[in-house]
Amino acid sequence: MRAKERHNIIKQLLTNNKKVLVSELSDKLDVTEETIRRDLEKLETEGILTRTYGGAVLKEGSFEGVNFYKRATINLEEKQKIAIKAIELLKNKPTIAADSSSTVIEALKLIRNQKDVVLLTNSTEVLREFTQSELTIVSTGGIFNKNSLSLQGSLAKDMIRKYNVDILLISCKGLDKEKGALDSNEVEVEFKKVLVQQASEVALLVDHTKFDRSAFVQLVDFKNIDYVVTDKCPDETWMQFFEENEIKVLY
Repeated sequence: MRAKERHNIIKQLLTNNKKVLVSELSDKLDVTEETIRRDLEKLETEGILTRTYGGAVLKEGSFEGVNFYKRATINLEEKQKIAIKAIELLKNKPTIAADSSSTVIEALKLIRNQKDVVLLTNSTEVLREFTQSELTIVSTGGIFNKNSLSLQGSLAKDMIRKYNVDILLISCKGLDKEKGALDSNEVEVEFKKVLVQQASEVALLVDHTKFDRSAFVQLVDFKNIDYVVTDKCPDETWMQFFEENEIKVLY
């Protein structure tokens, strides 16, 4: 069994049971305990779990496998601060694309009554939340992911390629100066990459906990990001990094 397959199984077991034991995982996955310890170490660097004596527990605030509505309550105040700052970027932007993240939806709530704005999204929560909105909403269609309340798959990606938008709002699980913006769901990442290709500008909405945090797969390189919107000023090294990469920071 490949490492990626083991990691997915471990994350699912953590989601279901909140904890795992090295000995039990070794038996279940038919690998040595040392291999399991390396797997747990890798997942810990991604912010998925916290290792304990003899095993690991699901890390509080870990978003992988957590229901959308639970995610939406985590760091809500920070998300709302980010939303307010993000509004500055949406002025005179008649076409907007958005991922299904809870941070981005907080920003969309603030423009729900704007007329003559077209919103392209794979979020099914937007369809529910914005039934009385003045926005013109274009849904991507696709395979429904009930955990993230999003639409995914080839149908969704093909739909996106039909449109060009002024700005894209996305979020992620971690930021690394060398690796870029990182996420934990590979299927979701492939979808977001197509969104990035169709947008004239890209705004990354992330709270302060995402800085210097790793995740499973690269979402986008910093050269493709125009704005970073966060809840408080990043440290000096990050601000210098953003300046060198011509990324505007709003906080």
